[in-house]
Amino acid sequence: MQNKETIKFYSVNQTYGEFSNFAPYPIKLKGKMWATSEHYFQAQKFVGTPHEAKIRKAASPMKAAELGRTRKVRIRQNWDHIRDNVMYEALQAKFSQHPELKQLLLETGDKILIEHTENDDYWGDGGNGKGKNKLGKLLMKLREALK
Repeated sequence: MQNKETIKFYSVNQTYGEFSNFAPYPIKLKGKMWATSEHYFQAQKFVGTPHEAKIRKAASPMKAAELGRTRKVRIRQNWDHIRDNVMYEALQAKFSQHPELKQLLLETGDKILIEHTENDDYWGDGGNGKGKNKLGKLLMKLREALK
């Protein structure tokens, strides 16, 4: 499948860590400021509830992720159908509101972007390349749109 060069990213403090949703780039979306794209994404599972506000105010992206992954609070019914669009919306905001990130993304050319982690086989590659790599694919889609 891959003859093209790849760029693997995951941790905020590694090369291309800016592509991580935990990277400290605040975004403004829906009239509110969000500390990271992770804060926004996780909160959208609970739109219009006090849990949404709690996630928005979380002290760190890790805390926002933990709050967003709870199943003690009901998530929106259509979440599985809209989550990719919500992620894309967050990425669009992040990369358009931070010109240096847009530049970094465009500089990746046509390389294949891969969120490389064993922790996630939906957004990432599952660590073994068998994951869906949805985050990488959305970043590549955004890169095309920004050209």
